[in-house]
Amino acid sequence: MIRPAAGIRLDTTTSPATLTPPGAGTQTARSDIDAILTVWLDASVKAHDFIEPSFWQSQLDNMRDVYLPNSDVWVFELNAQVVGFYALHNNTLAAIFVAPQHQGRGIGKQLLNHAKQQRNELHLTVYKANEPSCRFYRNQGFTLVREQTDSHTGHTELLLHFTA
Repeated sequence: MIRPAAGIRLDTTTSPATLTPPGAGTQTARSDIDAILTVWLDASVKAHDFIEPSFWQSQLDNMRDVYLPNSDVWVFELNAQVVGFYALHNNTLAAIFVAPQHQGRGIGKQLLNHAKQQRNELHLTVYKANEPSCRFYRNQGFTLVREQTDSHTGHTELLLHFTA
């Protein structure tokens, strides 16, 4: 089941196609932030084995305090547990991650399809060395805009674009 993340800002004014349950977008007693951060860290370390794990650990506060609160965040829940999520910042797919033990089951594709329903066009960056993710995005209709260097890591990343 894909639902808005609880306890994180959700901008429901960005798209009339956004289906939001009553009360979404407000602070709730239940927060998904810890589960989202665990998925993000575990999946980041696995997918980006060419970057030291300490880099990802050093970014946890920024994810919690800056990136996620400024994005529309949706989670994929399986057996009442958050196993994946994506974050949209305007038309940028800022994050899409699935817990490593749940990868390869179509959850990422479901999350991406849901994100495509929220926006008419999407942009994202992906590390060029992350070949499985590059292949995934190409197979889902994303096209290359340009290569660039990530200022945080110095690694080459691809800027990709999707139009509905």
